[in-house]
Amino acid sequence: MSEITILKPALLWKWFDQICAIPHPSHHEDALANFIVNWAKEKHFFVERDEVGNVLIRKPATKGMENHTPVVLQAHLDMVPQANEGNPHDFTKDPIQPYIDGEWVKARGTTLGSDNGIGLASTLAVLESDDLAHPPLEVLLTMTEETGMDGAKGLRHNWLQSEILINTDTEEIGEIYIGCAGGINANFEIPVQYETNTFEHSAQITLKGLRGGHSGGDIHTGRANAIKVLARVLAKLSQNEPHFALSEIRGGSIRNAIPREAVAVLAFNGNVKAIESAVENLAAVLKEELAIAEPNFSLFVESAEKAHTVFTTQSTQTVINALNVLPNGVIRNSDVVKNVVESSLSVGVLKTEGNAVKSTILVRSLIESGKYSVTEMLSSLAILANAKVEFSAPYPGWQPVNDSVILDVTRKHYAEVLGEQPVVKVIHAGLECGLLKEHYPHIEMISIGPTIRNAHSPDEKVEIATVQTYWDLLTRVLADIPAK
Repeated sequence: MSEITILKPALLWKWFDQICAIPHPSHHEDALANFIVNWAKEKHFFVERDEVGNVLIRKPATKGMENHTPVVLQAHLDMVPQANEGNPHDFTKDPIQPYIDGEWVKARGTTLGSDNGIGLASTLAVLESDDLAHPPLEVLLTMTEETGMDGAKGLRHNWLQSEILINTDTEEIGEIYIGCAGGINANFEIPVQYETNTFEHSAQITLKGLRGGHSGGDIHTGRANAIKVLARVLAKLSQNEPHFALSEIRGGSIRNAIPREAVAVLAFNGNVKAIESAVENLAAVLKEELAIAEPNFSLFVESAEKAHTVFTTQSTQTVINALNVLPNGVIRNSDVVKNVVESSLSVGVLKTEGNAVKSTILVRSLIESGKYSVTEMLSSLAILANAKVEFSAPYPGWQPVNDSVILDVTRKHYAEVLGEQPVVKVIHAGLECGLLKEHYPHIEMISIGPTIRNAHSPDEKVEIATVQTYWDLLTRVLADIPAK
């Protein structure tokens, strides 16, 4: 048990502490899922896992609410695994270490997993509680949301019995989400040719210290993308002497997080000081340019072990130029939903692998035509760069409905808890509701949650007071679900 178990509501924080103790990065959620299943069996709840591993638990209605509309609480089991550079944390083996920092809960050097761990904890706390009023209740816990929404895509048909779904993956108190963006993965591959390394010197250029963040929710904030900034640096260096060739370039670690770090290894002849001076000058320019958005930005060069082979001159230039013009960030703001991004993309991962430099990009849009406008842009760039791009794992957006019973009930109780009207929003981030709606089109859906900052980065934190507010709201709503 960690210090967070002293916080209120006690049952929710107890569950979140337990969740942190069991490693559960994407694709490694089975240990957590099995723990929950075994606990549910001990409590004599109905519990099943479907063909893709999703967990469904049912709890009977409290006395007097047996004929009220059944509700499913939904959360995902996985978390984004991101650690600070140099942190040896193994997300498949090591527990998350949460701690209290003033008004927030954070993790030591890693992502916290409050996305969606707090929501997950709340669903389990409702199941365990014996003093809450609620209708017939289901809890649906989905697999591998963060890397492709696999659980939501493969959800068993005719499994849920509920008519209302409350998604717990919102990250701002005082807001009710009723719609979100859809997305698609783009795998952009630039072929490279190699030659024997006959250069005298080798160096590594490292860019780090960026804030990172959620590639949907933070895409409009002006946070720098380490891969894109490094490409800009290399493009500038390539205009001057000494001539160089790349042997490796890499950055980022997960497709749905803005990359915080990137590295290029290069070989060159001549004056070592010339490279060092050029990088130092660029670092000064960028540090001034990014002073507000990225106060901890760092760019430096150091010697590197000599590689046996390097990219040819043509391949080096193609890679640099293609990455430098690769679109990234907000493409278009919505005409329909005020102050919301319509279409964007984020270059999330870059690696040198075999005879190619490969990039994983996440494209998002509130509308299907916007999504495919961006993919067509990437296809055109691939033709120009003699590269190839493949698209995979598309998922639909969640189309908003403004007149549902659950929205009315939630809005009423939010106003009571907050002392002011909540904001009803459509967001640019991806939620599973669009996919869940495809499986169960009759179910009314909303999404709520506490305030979480810097999700998908080691700076992730959840505001303690808002967890209590979220819990108060959730329990009030469950107690006021109308009769059928």
